[in-house]
Amino acid sequence: MRYLTRSFAVGALRRGKGIEQFLGVARVAETAAIRWVAVNPWGDRYRVSVHTVEDPADENFRDLANLLSLDPLNEDYVGQGRELALVASESEAIEQAETLTGARPDRWVNFGVAGEDYADLVRSGRGAS
Repeated sequence: MRYLTRSFAVGALRRGKGIEQFLGVARVAETAAIRWVAVNPWGDRYRVSVHTVEDPADENFRDLANLLSLDPLNEDYVGQGRELALVASESEAIEQAETLTGARPDRWVNFGVAGEDYADLVRSGRGAS
């Protein structure tokens, strides 16, 4: 089972593990892109970040954090993403991520697993155009 229940997502964050969700395709200027949102423990808080990266259109590439960022606000480090919120509780972080990015409550996965949803998208023929 790929997707986490809300309580499992909150539990992962409490254990110091990140969660993420693939958001789908996008375009930046004329470049095909993909987006995902991440929630990670950040000191004694939780950081919500959105990632917009170049779409390699390759179902075998699942390490989304290592793709070239297309976010107009350059990242300091590869994979860091653009910070949307920094909050005190796990539940608030998830709620902020869903509100700010349109993430779905039933599609959260453990960190590093969002690439599987991307691979499914490419295999379905709806990858980069």
